[in-house]
Amino acid sequence: MTSHPDSDHAGHEHIHRFLILGKEKLFFYHLALYNPQSGHNYQAVFSFSIKDSGELKKMYLDDRAQHEDERVFYSLRCPHHFELPELKDGKQFKVHLERVVVKPDGSRDFQQMTTAETTVDCKKEDVLSFRELGGMPYPEYLTYLVFGAGDEIHLAHQLAERPNWDEAITIHPMGAIDPAMLKKVPTLVIDAIKDAHGKLVESPLKKGQQYQGKLNGSGATVDFTVGRQGWWNHTSLNN
Repeated sequence: MTSHPDSDHAGHEHIHRFLILGKEKLFFYHLALYNPQSGHNYQAVFSFSIKDSGELKKMYLDDRAQHEDERVFYSLRCPHHFELPELKDGKQFKVHLERVVVKPDGSRDFQQMTTAETTVDCKKEDVLSFRELGGMPYPEYLTYLVFGAGDEIHLAHQLAERPNWDEAITIHPMGAIDPAMLKKVPTLVIDAIKDAHGKLVESPLKKGQQYQGKLNGSGATVDFTVGRQGWWNHTSLNN
């Protein structure tokens, strides 16, 4: 197993990482950086197909079960250069599975778990949400992107401008969210919490606590309980 301490996107080549969320149907969230020179200045959500016989997913799920109550995240890392917008036209690429361990000081250790590369297939319809960063003002209230399937719903903090923080969490909604709406990756606006208009060092949403938000700010109300945090970054995001 190789380890890359706190190297979100090492080197000058555009080597992308995609956070893994879910247990049943997996979703993938691009790990973004605001710096446009980095090649990672995109907030994007995908539903890739992993082209194996289930080995990578099993490795991820087995390891996650061992670290369920720890600050441990998981990502796919493509060790080969490509420009992220290529995925909008459909693309196959090869990845390694990584365990991302958050240390007590908040730094991250990216630990490669696989020895061989696995092919991932991204079709046009797998690109659920894709936006280049920049030009979006801070919202008035705490705002997240919503995606997922069935009982597994995920939130990703909507990135506006730097300084900011990047977060992905799984939530447990009190009722079902319309699948057709989920496919559009709407926003969820939590109008009981003002947006920080800057970066935070810890999540404004606390695990196990209940909150209420509105889809797209004025649509259906969603009551939910916060579950497992799947990603957090308030440091290198802003570099």
